[in-house]
Amino acid sequence: MAMTVHCDIVSAEEKIFSGLVELLVCTGEVGELGIKPGHAPLLTRLSPGPVHLVKQNGSREFIYVDGGYLEVQPHLVTVLADTAVRAADIDEAAATKAKVAAEKQIADKMASKEFAEVAVQLSKAIGKLRTIREARKALGK
Repeated sequence: MAMTVHCDIVSAEEKIFSGLVELLVCTGEVGELGIKPGHAPLLTRLSPGPVHLVKQNGSREFIYVDGGYLEVQPHLVTVLADTAVRAADIDEAAATKAKVAAEKQIADKMASKEFAEVAVQLSKAIGKLRTIREARKALGK
């Protein structure tokens, strides 16, 4: 049996996952992170995008997080997300529409304050779509 570590993924609304995982992959502030049992302690901000879990039985799950923090301790990995949604629960059409709208606003050369807000919206929409694509690819759907 593979080594595991306990993982909790929580948002302001709910605990979305709690269980043993062999691997957690997510996007931190400076790039992709892969967390396995025995990983060094770590605290980092997360970028909007997928959290890929390989659970104790080898099954996979994908969860979109809308920013937040990842904390790695010797026997516990915690994702404290602003928002967390299972890949299967993401509305792909709405995410695509949000992405297109944000790209259009950016192309219209808005003020810098508005640009920053739209850039965040674009990042979130791209993160949701990436979560859906990665889940489909890994799960063969």
